[in-house]
Amino acid sequence: MGFFPQDPSKPISPGPKNIYTERENPEKDAWHIAFFIENHLDYNSYPGQVATPEQVRFMVYTEEEECYYPCSDKMFESIINRNNQNFVNEKYNAVLERIFHVVDEQIEDENENNFLKSLIKIKFMHETRDAIMLPSRLEKRLLRIFINHSNISDPYLCEKAFRNNSTKIIIKSECCKKALDIIYPSYFKDIPDTISNIRKLADYLELKRLFTLSVENSLWTSAKSAGYAEEDFLKIFERKFTGNGADLLFDLICKKNSDSGQEVRKKILWLIDEAGEAVVDITIVNYLVKLGHKIILVFKEGPLFTKTTFYDAMMDEAFAEDLKGAYFIKDSNLGKNDLIRIIRSDNDIMAISDGIFENVNLLLTSTTFARFFKEADFIISRGYDQKRRFFDTHFQFTQDIFNISAGENDSVNISYKPKHPLVIKFSYENLERKAKSIINQMSEAKKKGMTVIFYSGIIGSIPGKIKMAKRIMSIFIQHLRERFAMTFIINPSEYYETGMDADDLMYMWEIVQTSGLIDIWRFQSYEDIVEAFQIMGRKVPPEWVGKDATFSTGCTKEMKIAGEVLEKHPEMQIIGPPKEKFMRRNEYGVGKMYDQRLGDICNF
Repeated sequence: MGFFPQDPSKPISPGPKNIYTERENPEKDAWHIAFFIENHLDYNSYPGQVATPEQVRFMVYTEEEECYYPCSDKMFESIINRNNQNFVNEKYNAVLERIFHVVDEQIEDENENNFLKSLIKIKFMHETRDAIMLPSRLEKRLLRIFINHSNISDPYLCEKAFRNNSTKIIIKSECCKKALDIIYPSYFKDIPDTISNIRKLADYLELKRLFTLSVENSLWTSAKSAGYAEEDFLKIFERKFTGNGADLLFDLICKKNSDSGQEVRKKILWLIDEAGEAVVDITIVNYLVKLGHKIILVFKEGPLFTKTTFYDAMMDEAFAEDLKGAYFIKDSNLGKNDLIRIIRSDNDIMAISDGIFENVNLLLTSTTFARFFKEADFIISRGYDQKRRFFDTHFQFTQDIFNISAGENDSVNISYKPKHPLVIKFSYENLERKAKSIINQMSEAKKKGMTVIFYSGIIGSIPGKIKMAKRIMSIFIQHLRERFAMTFIINPSEYYETGMDADDLMYMWEIVQTSGLIDIWRFQSYEDIVEAFQIMGRKVPPEWVGKDATFSTGCTKEMKIAGEVLEKHPEMQIIGPPKEKFMRRNEYGVGKMYDQRLGDICNF
C-alpha cells in the first residue's frame, strides 16, 4: 500500500562470512572449540543444556559444517581472531558496571554491598582473563551470583510491575483513547473508494499509532507521561517510520484475501522485551487477533534486569485483562502433535517461555520455543538487544525476521531480514496433504482386492547410516514385492524428501498409520536385515549385527500406535519382534532420527 516511507539508503546487510574456516589452523580450531566449551555452548560437552544441532536448524540455516554462534559477527571475530581486545573489554566493563548498579540499587548494607561487589569482581576477573567469554554469558553468570548470594530472586520485580502498571494506566486513559480514535481529513491524500479499503486504511492508521507508542519509552520510564494530554499523544503519533520492513510488515498483518475479502491469517511469533513496553506490545497483539491472526508471545524464562519474564506475564495484574483467555504453555518440551493441536485450537494468543535467562540465544532456547519458531509464519523481535542477535550477524534464519525498535531522529525503525532462500519448510498442512495422498493410494489398492502392508524399520536410529538403512529397507521390500502377489507394500524411505526431519516424518506417518487401511503392519526383524545383505552379496557389517526394529526410537513409537490401531481394528496383523522388546527406546533428540541417549553414549 506504500503507507510508510522507505529508507533505501540503509539496506540490511547479512554481513561478512567465513570469519572462521575449520581445519586451516589447528591452534585456531582448538580456540574455536574452547570458545563454545567455555561459554557452555558446546552440545557435546553440555548435551542436557545446549540444543542439538538439529534443533538449532529449526531456527538457523547453516551452511555445511558451519557452526552457529549467538553473538554479532564483530564480537565473534574479535574473540576468535583475538584482534580487537579493546572492543571486547569495553563490552566486559559495561557488563560489570550494570551488575554493580544492581548491587548498589538493591543492597543498602555497606558490608554486604562490598562483599557482593568483591565476589562479583573476582568472578569477573576469572571469566575475562582469556577474553574468550561472550559478554552476554558473562552477564548471566554475574547476575546469577548476585541472585544466589543476595536471595533476591528477581531484583527488578517491583520496578517491572510499576512500569507495567504506569503504562497500562496511560494507554487506557481517555486522552490516549481519544487520540487513537481521532482522524482528520488531511490524513487522506486519496479517499478510499470502497468500504473494505476504508477498513484497511483504518487498520493501518490505528496500528501505526500503536507502534509509535511501543517505542515511546517515556510511558514507562518518566513520571511526566502520567500527565500526557491528547496533544502529547498526537505528537507521538507523528513519528516517522524508517527501515526496510515497515510496508512489508503492515501489508502482512493487514492483508486480505483477494477472493474472499477475509484477512490472511498468520501465525506470528512475538518476542516480548522490556517491562512497560510489553503492555503496549500486548495491546497491539490483541488488535492483531481482531484482524484474524494467531500470536505466540515469548517471554524470558527468568530474571534479566527489566526484561519481561514468563512469571511476570502470569502474575502481573497489568497483563491480566489483555491476556485473559491466553493459553499459557508451561511444557518446555512440547511435542509436535501437541503443538499443532494447540495452534489449531480456539486459542488466538499463546504464551511461552524462551527457556533462557539472557538475551536471545538460540543455542539454549527450549524445545517448545524451537518448535513454535519453526511453525510460525514470521518472527517479530523487539528492541536493540534482540536486533543485534538477528541482524548484526551474517546468519540467516528459517523464518522472516522483523525488528521493531526506536530509530534515529525519534523514528520507529522496522527492520526486515528475509529467511534463507534455500529453506525448505513443511507445514503441517503440507504433511497432511502428503499423508492424504498415501492414504488414497492405500484405498485404491484395497478396492482392487490387494493386501496393504506397512513396513516399519530402522532409518535413522544408527547415526550416520541413514543411506544404508534406506537401501536395506528398499532392497528387502522389493524382495517381498517379488514374492507376494496382490500386495501394496508401503516403504517409508521412498517418501522421504529433503528438508524433512523426524518431527515431520512422525507426524505424517501417524496420520497414515491410524487410517484403518493397514492389513499387515510388519516391523523389521534381524532376519530381514540379514536377508537384505545376502541379496546385496555382502556380509552383515558389525553396526548392523543383532539390530531390528526394537533398536529404533521411531519404531518404538510406531509399535505403540500399532497397539492403539489394533484395538480399533482387531483384524490387522502385527508381524515382527515381540512388543515387550520395544520398550528400551526412549525419545528422539529434537529433530533427530535416533534416540537422544544414543547421541550421548556413541561416537560415530
